Amino acid sequence: MTRLSVNINKIATLRNSRGGDVPDPVKAALDCERFGAEGITVHPRPDERHIRYSDVRTLRPLLTTEFNIEGNPIPAFIDLVCEVRPDQVTLVPDAADAITSNAGWDVRGNMDFLNAVCRKFSSLGIRTSIFIDPDPRQAVAAAECGADRIELYTATYSEGYASSPEKAVAPYLEAATAARECGLGLNAGHDLNLDNLNFFIRTIPWTDEVSIGHALICDSLYSGLEATIGSYLSEIRNF
Repeated sequence: MTRLSVNINKIATLRNSRGGDVPDPVKAALDCERFGAEGITVHPRPDERHIRYSDVRTLRPLLTTEFNIEGNPIPAFIDLVCEVRPDQVTLVPDAADAITSNAGWDVRGNMDFLNAVCRKFSSLGIRTSIFIDPDPRQAVAAAECGADRIELYTATYSEGYASSPEKAVAPYLEAATAARECGLGLNAGHDLNLDNLNFFIRTIPWTDEVSIGHALICDSLYSGLEATIGSYLSEIRNF
């Protein structure tokens, strides 16, 4: 069954816009778990404009579900992951000034680097996932460099879903099939929402995990966090 990991970055963004500790991303993460989320995702960036490194350290001993830390494996990020030891680390090639993640890795072009990072994290018992575009060649390369999973960057799927769900999901199905044939686990994330999530999971039912933040937090402004998490879990399981 596909698991729902809630990305709480947007909670931290709201906190940072005013200063202080309201809303508290740690409380939000614990509430997400209490409301049924099966994992918590954070994506600390070097400028700490949303989740801070200190938030990550505070969260680790408190969470009871899977903890996934995303980010570009710069030295400070690698040190944080080695210190905190989450259940999963997702390697994302975002630039320091990126508003949000906007592309997957060229895995083969960065094979030596990614292999070294995967080996380092694997030696600590941390599952590694590599963020890629829906390209079967990148999935194969991720397996070759020692990753445990891939995460498919689903922005293109989201953009094309309204006009043709089947066409939009086709390259993702191809990449997901290649990943499964290589023995990789499969995650997905970016712009998944209540409109397009169910079709994606029904088409690729071996998806292990979806990481959803922006849309889920926006929906919760109208419906409340508990009801919104329930709605996303329903979309994941209703097929």
